[in-house]
Amino acid sequence: MTERHLDDADWATAAEQSSEDDEAQEGNVLAAEEHSVEPAEHLAVHLVADDGEDDVEEELDEIEDPEADAIVNDALHIDEAAEAQAAAEVLTDSLADEAAEREAEAADEVSDYDGPDPAGDADVAEGDSDEDAEVDPYEAFRAELRYMPGKWYVIHSYAGFERKVKANIEQRKSSLEVEDEIYQVEVPMEDVVEIKNGQRKMVTRVRIPGYVLVRMDLNEDTWSVVRHTPGVTGFVGNAHNPTPLRFEEAFNMLKSLVQVAEVAPAKGAAKGSATQARSVVTEVDFEIGETITIKEGSFAGLPGSISEIKPESGKLTVLVSLFERETPV
Repeated sequence: MTERHLDDADWATAAEQSSEDDEAQEGNVLAAEEHSVEPAEHLAVHLVADDGEDDVEEELDEIEDPEADAIVNDALHIDEAAEAQAAAEVLTDSLADEAAEREAEAADEVSDYDGPDPAGDADVAEGDSDEDAEVDPYEAFRAELRYMPGKWYVIHSYAGFERKVKANIEQRKSSLEVEDEIYQVEVPMEDVVEIKNGQRKMVTRVRIPGYVLVRMDLNEDTWSVVRHTPGVTGFVGNAHNPTPLRFEEAFNMLKSLVQVAEVAPAKGAAKGSATQARSVVTEVDFEIGETITIKEGSFAGLPGSISEIKPESGKLTVLVSLFERETPV
């Protein structure tokens, strides 16, 4: 009995110890689990955080948003344009400052000019060039003559009555009301230098004695007015259907009407320049071969024959017989 109770007590004690050991082990296991859970969570958090960030970045990179990209690009472009404009303004201001400094330095170095005005010289040069570039008066008259209405006809008149015939035709065209068809009446004149008795004399005379030029539209009325003018003997050519002058013929007969200033040619002027002087005919009252007597000079009183006449200078070359030889003097 006693031994049985002892055995039961031992078994009970052993059971209690084993239960306590089991509880202690369970407590240790729970504590270990609690300690093990926290680091695992932390580790999981860290692992998830690291991998999550990478995954998020990759996913953001993979996401395509055109509108967002356009907004970003516009912002970048605006910033770049603003920076470029600001840099250009700074560069322009610096260049302007440098140019102003150079101009100021140059102005300080330049001294006052006391010479003639270059602009004035330029104006004078331009004036000279304009004068040199003037059209030949004869060419201007030619161009004007070409576009005049009507045609030029030649009529006969009594010699010495050319100017009177001109006045009569102008009077009749007014009284007979044909002014719109008879445009112009001209008597060509010329200037001639006559040398008589060693004296030069300028005279104006009719270039073609006995002829008058009329510019008109030929019809029965104009023909009758001109033909029946006192002093007119007829038209040149066909009496009832006269032939007009050709253009060059009319120009050569009328170019004496051109007013040309008598200007001495400049030294070194090129030949054939646009400016021309009026040609003046010189007439000498002598003939080659004519015998004359020298009145002045060392050969005064000696007879001689004219071998050459120089109308421009009004001089003669005379052959004088000296010692049975003819000597020009």
